[in-house]
Amino acid sequence: MSNLLDIQNLSVNVEQKQVLKGINLSVNPGETHVLMGPNGAGKSTLGYTLMGNPRYTVTDGKIMFDGEDITELSPDKRAAKGIFLSFQQPLEVPGISLESFIRNALHQQTGERVKLFQFQKQLRAMMQLLNMDESYAGRDLNVGFSGGERKKSEILQLLMLNPKLAILDETDSGLDVDAVRTVSKGIEEYQKRQNGALIIITHSTRILESLHVDKTHVLVKGSIVRDGDSSLVDEINANGFESFVGDSK
Repeated sequence: MSNLLDIQNLSVNVEQKQVLKGINLSVNPGETHVLMGPNGAGKSTLGYTLMGNPRYTVTDGKIMFDGEDITELSPDKRAAKGIFLSFQQPLEVPGISLESFIRNALHQQTGERVKLFQFQKQLRAMMQLLNMDESYAGRDLNVGFSGGERKKSEILQLLMLNPKLAILDETDSGLDVDAVRTVSKGIEEYQKRQNGALIIITHSTRILESLHVDKTHVLVKGSIVRDGDSSLVDEINANGFESFVGDSK
């Protein structure tokens, strides 16, 4: 099986400061990878870099996606190729409803007209799965949403857009136990879909409890210091990140 994502010796600066150093990471279709590490390790920087945020400057290495070098591509072109990034703090977008936002994103992704009846039927089904009130579909995107509803909105977008690669950045941050369960349920639904790949960025393990994990990576001070399978999550739960700090360069 060929790699869907292949990060090769990636180094990244933010405002002239090096944040990531020589990152190597490969993700195959259908795999779920977890990226863990203490606060400030560079986890979110990697997510933003993969999505093409211009604030993050690649100084070395490259990003290959689906056999193509996307290192210089703009965020919208990466999204059209099937990369999705959820945010730690989803932004408010006044003037466009959640439903319209997702319809527009689908149109940009496929280049095809979105059939309204079929779209709305699927949207209602996915909102029901996430215990979202259907009235949120007609509300301005994230405006007045609680923290939990914003995170559900992100997972709703994930399920409707069905990307090849989803990068979930601290999706469980600030959520109560019930909201974490609901969000996990949505992620599980995505995992069931053929060949959908996930990178889950987190410093907690709550959201991982009900999810299948293929590989785990520990990021400390901008470098990946340990790779392993799901058992590495248990090691982190038992010992924290302190034991990995000495491994960083």
